[in-house]
Amino acid sequence: MNRYKLLRMLRYFKPYRHILFISICLAFLINAADLASPYIMKIAIDDYIRKHNASVNIVFLGLAYFIAVVAGALLSYAQQILLNTMGQNIMHNIRMELFSHIQHLPMSFFDKNSSGRILTRVTNDVEALNELYTGVIVQLFKDFLMVIGIVFVMFTLNVKLTLVGMSVIPVIVVVTFFYNRRARKNFRIVRGLIGRINGFLAENISGMKLVQIFNREKEKLDEFKELNGEYNRASITEVILMAFFRPSSELINNLAIAILIWVCIPGVFNSAIELGVLVAFIDYVKKFFAPINDLADIYNVIQSGSVAAERIFELMDNNEGYEDLDKGMSLVEVKGEIEFRNVWFAYIGEEWILKDVSFKIRPGETIAFVGATGSGKTTIINLIGRFYEIQKGEILLDGVNIKEYKLSDLRRKIAVVMQDVFLFSGDIKSNIRLNEDSITDEEIKEAAKTVNAHEFIESLPNGYDEEVKERGCTLSAGQRQLLSFARALAFKPSILVLDEATANIDTETEQIIQDSLERASKGRTTIVIAHRLSTIQKADNIIVLHKGRIRESGKHEELLQKNGIYKRLYDMQYIGDGSQKI
Repeated sequence: MNRYKLLRMLRYFKPYRHILFISICLAFLINAADLASPYIMKIAIDDYIRKHNASVNIVFLGLAYFIAVVAGALLSYAQQILLNTMGQNIMHNIRMELFSHIQHLPMSFFDKNSSGRILTRVTNDVEALNELYTGVIVQLFKDFLMVIGIVFVMFTLNVKLTLVGMSVIPVIVVVTFFYNRRARKNFRIVRGLIGRINGFLAENISGMKLVQIFNREKEKLDEFKELNGEYNRASITEVILMAFFRPSSELINNLAIAILIWVCIPGVFNSAIELGVLVAFIDYVKKFFAPINDLADIYNVIQSGSVAAERIFELMDNNEGYEDLDKGMSLVEVKGEIEFRNVWFAYIGEEWILKDVSFKIRPGETIAFVGATGSGKTTIINLIGRFYEIQKGEILLDGVNIKEYKLSDLRRKIAVVMQDVFLFSGDIKSNIRLNEDSITDEEIKEAAKTVNAHEFIESLPNGYDEEVKERGCTLSAGQRQLLSFARALAFKPSILVLDEATANIDTETEQIIQDSLERASKGRTTIVIAHRLSTIQKADNIIVLHKGRIRESGKHEELLQKNGIYKRLYDMQYIGDGSQKI
């Protein structure tokens, strides 16, 4: 773990430095209690049992030993409560900071990163830091103090025995070095595989209907089997490494005790070494190697936390396109005039989606964009809300470049009804209001009535309090679309955008939405992206896009008379299938 990352992780302790300080003080007391018990045992053996020293009060020694053991246990309990409380609060703060950062990242970030990968950062990776904050840092400090204390006491009792007990330290250092190097590499593999598994599961659970439609269960299971197999092998490698290190460190510990006994036994018999000193040394050697024996667990936590911290900080440091929602001019009232001036845009490099696009929408107009798939229709909508930034040209709202406005104000004035409606788990009201407390229940009902959604909502068993399952799976496509319309109007936008909002619904529902659209568009600028040309015949202006450029524009009848791209689209849609003309 590099110095910068360590300092960055330590800054999360700052709000809880008082708890950290108390925990460190408790570590001193816990160590003092642990160091006292072997020394008390040494006094009991040498001064009372062997020398029968009348001045030694065995009752007092027993009571002191009991107090040391109980005090150590109680102090450890209090320390664990403090550390875990602090750790959970730190996890809470990191999750909040991380989720807030994710919310301000541009759409291009979500285009490049799967939801499973992002989910892993906020859940698994943050949780991996928990033990690091709750135990490792204080535990390492406690172990360091313990080792210093043990060495001091041992040297005080007998220098020769201390050197004998420490003779195996070079061996444990070598074993630990090789374990650490291999374990770190394996931890990186494990963390990466967890992210891939989460991404695979999130994607396939969301697309389970498609998997079942095309009978791809076996193929997807094989994919998961391969991925899960990689994770299983990496996990087994972790177990093998742990299985090697643990017994090795225990063996070295016992070897040190064996050497100590072998060297000391002659001295005990000829009274050169007191028996109590030997017993105390055996206990101290065990305590000395306890932190080393625990090093495998601690190192696992450190490596897991280190890799997780790298992944979390990598995401937090991703400021490319970071959206500052409150930077810029306030946007209080919007007339609704929108102008594109020589706009060029590409998602990747210079693979231009829009090429020198210019048009102007007057306030209150209803404008439609039509064209083949990939012509740039939806891209225009994304650019108006600044979900992506253009490479060339200008986009103006009421004569001002949209980059000058606060992003929060700009998006608040624009409501988008998308083709694929997303509903959250909750109820009907919460899905229309989206936690905006300023929108009253009456305003929700008013919006629902405007878009002809009120009747179907009232027909539900619980009306506006009806439970909505994940993604609105218990509602029809048309019902979900009507709720999306109601949601858009409830926020009272100045600009209403319909991104192929009728593409996935039946003709009857389309007619209901058509009636809703006429009422909803009154008094506001409305932009419609349409696949069905029947939905745009009354638009004030229809702009035809082809390969990223504007090829035609005008009213419905005017475009038919031009006998161009729009006419061909019209003929393909209404003559090729025998439908009646608009």
